[in-house]
Amino acid sequence: MKSFFKTFFASFLGSALLLLIIVIFFISSLLSSVVSSTETKVNIKPQTVLYMNLNYDIPDRTSKNSLGMAFGGLNFNFEEIDMAGMNDILNNIKAAAIDPNIAGIFLDLSTIGTSSANLEEIRNQLIEFKKSRKFVLSYAEAYSQSAYYVASVADKVYMLPDGMIDIHGMASQSMFYKHLFEKLGIEMQIIRPENNKFKSAVEPYFLDKMSDANREQTNVLLTSVWNKICSDISKSRNISVETINSMADDLTLMFDTQAALDHNFIDGLKYKDEIIAELHQLTNTADNKKVNIIKNTPYSKVRPEIYEGEDKIAIVYASGQIIDGEGDETTIGSVTLSEAIRQARNDKKVKAIVMRVNSPGGSAVASEVIRREVELAANEKPFIVSMGNYAASGGYWISSTADYIFADPNTLTGSIGVFGTMPNLEGFFNDKLGLTFDEVTTNKNSDFGSITKPMTPYQLKMMQKHVTTTYDDFITLVSTTRDLRKTFVDSIGQGRVWSGTDAIEIGLVDELGGIEKAIVYAAEKAGLENYSIKEFPKQEDIFESLFKTETQEYYAKSVMKEKLGSSYQYLEAIESINKIEGVQALMPITVFE
Repeated sequence: MKSFFKTFFASFLGSALLLLIIVIFFISSLLSSVVSSTETKVNIKPQTVLYMNLNYDIPDRTSKNSLGMAFGGLNFNFEEIDMAGMNDILNNIKAAAIDPNIAGIFLDLSTIGTSSANLEEIRNQLIEFKKSRKFVLSYAEAYSQSAYYVASVADKVYMLPDGMIDIHGMASQSMFYKHLFEKLGIEMQIIRPENNKFKSAVEPYFLDKMSDANREQTNVLLTSVWNKICSDISKSRNISVETINSMADDLTLMFDTQAALDHNFIDGLKYKDEIIAELHQLTNTADNKKVNIIKNTPYSKVRPEIYEGEDKIAIVYASGQIIDGEGDETTIGSVTLSEAIRQARNDKKVKAIVMRVNSPGGSAVASEVIRREVELAANEKPFIVSMGNYAASGGYWISSTADYIFADPNTLTGSIGVFGTMPNLEGFFNDKLGLTFDEVTTNKNSDFGSITKPMTPYQLKMMQKHVTTTYDDFITLVSTTRDLRKTFVDSIGQGRVWSGTDAIEIGLVDELGGIEKAIVYAAEKAGLENYSIKEFPKQEDIFESLFKTETQEYYAKSVMKEKLGSSYQYLEAIESINKIEGVQALMPITVFE
């Protein structure tokens, strides 16, 4: 099954783009001197505006691979690349507050490519920025729900007279493969503990709609996240939560710009030239002069130092689905991340470690390999976890041994549960392709793991025992590390996903807050007043990674995301099957809107 989808998705797309990548490689070599000279010419003049357009799939950290960024954004004008990661977005806002040359921030927002937990961290950092008494101005021709959530903290929120605010509430949509597999003659043999009723990641294989348990947990989760979003907007814009929900129910803000103005969602309906005129006034720039602006990516190279000191706090990034072996910028490989944690532990200048987890989980074996390295590091120096958009199932597994866990209110976490799968393609091969198989074996179970026929009752029994044991290991681990009764962990486990707000109530996390708060806490625990940041794992540049299969797949996905937009998540759900091997601690894949 794994090789089937690998051939269908990764290999095909990677091979199809290889020639183009080689061409770009040589173009990049020719332009490298131009890029370097451009970077050295960055100069911030007084009354400069920090310009933020976040309309892209925001990674946890800015890529050092300029070609990858250009390729991901389908933009070959190197001077225009501006795809900063969460690390630089947050640090830029923080630095801009103390930079005497930065007059304010201009949010040019229409959509934002990240989930609600990251949105909240950006939003909170903007709130901190406003304490500097510098301006924050937002403008869009049309606001998506996520963009408006961030924009609502601005001093002034403007919109095109014919624009819209797409506030409609939240939805979670799951895709089910049952009927597809029936048509193809594929049977997905599912093994999971009997009481893991909320572990819905496997439901698409044998159901055609949500189970009652999954519907219950999803409803609770969405309600928690949506209530937080409404509460934040209400506080920033002085609009009642009831009004926000009423407008969302009726789709009023999508079709009535005057209603958006009348109910204080925006401060004015303006054209772009009027916004430019206002920026001239805010920066005391003459009408015949251009307003000085600087974008996120170049500003990250010249911003004031916000962390200074010989002692270091390590930030270890754990982003993506957890797999065995090597990882990349979009997957957590057990070998890659374990090595990164080990390097941080052995670095004498590193006095504390913050692991930023943004993962729905994955391989249980890989999760345990990583968790062991977390345990070893935590025995030597303060080890703090900062949960991002997701830190669920295997993502929680690798976090559980940390000294202290921070989560955003809208973080999706928990999902303490496991499952195993084994595809049976006998019907597909026999009935669809006309292929039959015969075999010779030396032992009773020499054929275990074959995808050409179903497992025997004994093999199913042994798999069930292994999966049940793995789940027991999981809840025992959480019980021990979080100092909770095992029976209680089982009651809040069973694969159930919790928001950060709910997770703190049941003891799965210690405190609500983003990565900035986690860094400050780590410094306190290490007794540091002055410190700098060192990031792990080491990032490869384009010359090191170009011909790796993982790089080809990463670029292929970047193109697909660019072309398919929000619809890419459906393809991503199917592609994730290719990574499922062995017992999985994986959160159900859903589409949030």
